[in-house]
Amino acid sequence: MKVFSVFVVVGGMMVLAGGALMAIGNPGKPDYEDYAVETLSTYLKTEICPKAPADFGGFVQSYCKTLVDAGQPQIKQVIAQTTNQQNFLLFSIYETTLALPDPFPTYEFQTIGVMKQFYTYQAMEM
Repeated sequence: MKVFSVFVVVGGMMVLAGGALMAIGNPGKPDYEDYAVETLSTYLKTEICPKAPADFGGFVQSYCKTLVDAGQPQIKQVIAQTTNQQNFLLFSIYETTLALPDPFPTYEFQTIGVMKQFYTYQAMEM
């Protein structure tokens, strides 16, 4: 019976320690904004820039990556304004809706933040 009590106490302490680590590691909205800017910028550079129209003497295509880098403060501002955070103490869920002007579609992203890491589990084009 004494061994069982020791296991219960040790197990309880481990659960509490794990919960405390998760609560401390729960990333905040500024951390998410940095993650989202980096992820979106990488996507724009690798997927959108190569498909940019060759109009205007190829200007947009040539300088697309530079424009993305220069626009990161504006991208961060848009993400900050269009993101809702649900904080569950041990983890957070972030929902971002990027409503781009016509003819571009609207995108919705859902990301979980836990232990200072982010995992985007849903990305939808609407």
